[in-house]
Amino acid sequence: MNASGTDLLLWVALPYTCLAVFAVGHVWRYRQDQFGWTSRTSQLLEHRWLRWGSPLFHLGAFMVIAGHVAGLAVPASWTEAAGVGEHAYHTTAVWAGSAAGVAMVTGLGMLCARRLLTRRIRLGTDRSDKLLFPLLSATVLLGISATAAHNVFGGGYDYRETVSVWFRGVFTFQPRPEAISGAPLLFQLHALSACLLFAAWPFTRLVHVWSAPIGYLARPYLVYRRRAATTAPGARGVTASEPRTRRAA
Repeated sequence: MNASGTDLLLWVALPYTCLAVFAVGHVWRYRQDQFGWTSRTSQLLEHRWLRWGSPLFHLGAFMVIAGHVAGLAVPASWTEAAGVGEHAYHTTAVWAGSAAGVAMVTGLGMLCARRLLTRRIRLGTDRSDKLLFPLLSATVLLGISATAAHNVFGGGYDYRETVSVWFRGVFTFQPRPEAISGAPLLFQLHALSACLLFAAWPFTRLVHVWSAPIGYLARPYLVYRRRAATTAPGARGVTASEPRTRRAA
């Protein structure tokens, strides 16, 4: 099947452009803005909404990412060879994905609400956040809508025969735009918004995901003593405390 010019633009040129911006942008950001390579936490300004919104969002995001890896990167033949039939995979993917999506949407909604409703946080919102939050929200909501419309309330749609084939083709440099051009509109919009999100990634707070403090777990402990306090003549002295340990910061 021959792909049209529009299909080549949307499903070949755009994804590769976004991936190039993703790679080059991270290099540029690391070299030019290491000080800004942070999540820019606003916990000191407001913590009640953050206490619930952040864990829900991150937990849901991890589950969604795992589901996308399993659904897009792993061919159906591999799961069938592992003894997971199509019905079992579909059922698990729909309900686990729905739970993850609800958690992610709830957490993201709370984070967006606190940013809009808390004046101090709203005033500290920079241009990258004004781009990131709408784009991230659109990507998440489109994914939830596609799943709900076609696989929860609809007759079911096997995206592993279309969207997954296109996705793997992009990364193996054998793009197949015709595989996704016939997918439902919501799946196409979800894929396009995800491409744009990857392009915006290096220029937003999302870069902090590459800076997880894993090395902290392997750092050696420090042994320290509390220095004895200097007292006036005749006053009761203060002795040094027992050695304590603390992991290096």
